[in-house]
Amino acid sequence: MLLKKANLVRMGVAAAALTGAVTVATPAMAEVSASVAVANMYLWRGIDLGDGSAAVSGDLVYSNSGAYGGIWVSSGDDALGNEYDYFVGYGGESGDFSYDLSLWNYNYSDDGLSGNGFNMSDDTTGELSEVILTLGYGAFSFSYYDNVAGGSGYEYFTLSGTYEKFSATVGYHDFNADPGGNDDMTHLNISYAFNDNVTFTASKVIDQDCDKNDTVCGAIDEDLNFVVSYSLPIEM
Repeated sequence: MLLKKANLVRMGVAAAALTGAVTVATPAMAEVSASVAVANMYLWRGIDLGDGSAAVSGDLVYSNSGAYGGIWVSSGDDALGNEYDYFVGYGGESGDFSYDLSLWNYNYSDDGLSGNGFNMSDDTTGELSEVILTLGYGAFSFSYYDNVAGGSGYEYFTLSGTYEKFSATVGYHDFNADPGGNDDMTHLNISYAFNDNVTFTASKVIDQDCDKNDTVCGAIDEDLNFVVSYSLPIEM
């Protein structure tokens, strides 16, 4: 999380197994947690960034009284190679209401983000960053992603809900990195948590307003994607 796949910039804060968001505990005392995950594709905000290749990821998180920071690493990006992301944030809850605000910085092993509003070199901290705000109430949550470095003008919004083992997310990409551009895309993800480790997800682009000649938005595949992911916490 500003797109890539031929200049689609990955802002992927991938979930347990690359299909949602990194889950950060907010204990009253300091805690270090870690996890690893594998999935049959690198699904990022409704887009397969690995061109059908499997992806492996892992994270290491330090949290204390709602504040947290850590690193998330992943393979599987077809355009930009291996990825590592730094993040810091603060979150909490009061009754049924929850909130979280975080800052993410994205780094890649290959240089594939030059042009089309982007100006990056390999592995340079601070060149591609995003602020994420999430507000939740009960089984529903809303998230706002704002690119603040590396490709300003891109925004992403999600509305999510859960019911027992099922969850659904509607995500909206607003591609305004190109001057005068008004490209956008909406996708729907539906997931089923078979157990604490295995999740099945179906993802489909349900609306798209893109210039097919645009290298940023026009390359998005509208095929239905199926993802099987396995995540495993690591005891510290």
